[in-house]
Amino acid sequence: MIAYNKEKLDNGILADEADSLFKGGFISKEQKKFIEKELSGLKSQNNILVRLGFFLLGCLLYGSVCGSISVFGLSAENAFFQICCYIFAIVGFAGTELLANQNYHNHGLDDAFILGALLNVGVAIAVTTEGYEIVIAFFVAIGALFMFLRYLHILSMLVFCLSATAFLFYGMFEFGDIGKAILPFVAMIFAGAFYFLTKKIMNRLTENYYYNGLLLANSFCLVLFYLSCNYLVVRELSAALLGAEVKPGTDIPFAFFFYAFTFIVPIVYLVQALKTKDRIMLWISFLAIAFSIYTIRFYHSVLPIEVALTLGGAVLFAIAYFSIRKLKEKESGLTFKPDRINHSDSLLNAEALVVASTFGMKPEVKTDSPMEFGGGGFSGGGSEGNF
Repeated sequence: MIAYNKEKLDNGILADEADSLFKGGFISKEQKKFIEKELSGLKSQNNILVRLGFFLLGCLLYGSVCGSISVFGLSAENAFFQICCYIFAIVGFAGTELLANQNYHNHGLDDAFILGALLNVGVAIAVTTEGYEIVIAFFVAIGALFMFLRYLHILSMLVFCLSATAFLFYGMFEFGDIGKAILPFVAMIFAGAFYFLTKKIMNRLTENYYYNGLLLANSFCLVLFYLSCNYLVVRELSAALLGAEVKPGTDIPFAFFFYAFTFIVPIVYLVQALKTKDRIMLWISFLAIAFSIYTIRFYHSVLPIEVALTLGGAVLFAIAYFSIRKLKEKESGLTFKPDRINHSDSLLNAEALVVASTFGMKPEVKTDSPMEFGGGGFSGGGSEGNF
């Protein structure tokens, strides 16, 4: 299924580990350069600005190809308009496959063709179905999943998560007001089930090529789970979808549950993140706590905004100060000391990389010595008077 040579993918992973080890001070700059020279990987771009430049160049190339096709199809007028986006989508898929055969991966050029193909798939289905959202979301989700599985494209996984969520939402709209009323609970169950599914798949992975994409989907589920029953989101969506007007002295149905959910879930995220040392969940918990505070202030202004900001800043400063004082001397677990290595599994390949850089990628050869050592009775070689 994967379009790339797995040996080159493994070499790219090892090169990334070598870079992490170099930043951590475990290997020298010369060793890092030697490893990167010996390991032939895929053509990738880690510099976001350079990758963006190649993306714009890819968009220009993609647009030029589609424009050339359009010149020959304009004579067909309306008939060509009905099928042109399908042709452009095929151009995107073909261009992506061609770039993959030339070992372009996360380079920028391939991003343009992948995202362009998905965009044209959505537009083509929209033209054919006259804007039927649930069908559009379904086919875009299928296309994005294919792009991720075959080309290991992380952004395609994000497109898949968004389109799958849109498919769920528009599917619930098909049930009328009942579907719209129970949408928060359905979205919550969907996010929770998808979270545990991705977590289970990640734990059972034998090859790590799909790990980053699954991690993105897993994190997306955490965000969706919290937003699905956040009080502000539910109340505003109720007003937009059902036209429910909350009059003074009244509230939305199950308001107590949504209030409790808004504050309990971020705390659960925070506790779980500290327990499992999950940095992504930790950041999500901080953002969720901030949004929960904003949710309450959106409807209940207890203090003037300048006073609330001042008190909030003072509390955050106090928490940060005492946390740093308590954690700055710890060497393990939750600590304030900077990471020497960004990835927790980088040390798994440290020995292999150091050996490779020292011996020139050749396996170690064991030679038999003509002299036999040992036999000491007092912790010293030759203590018994013989060799």
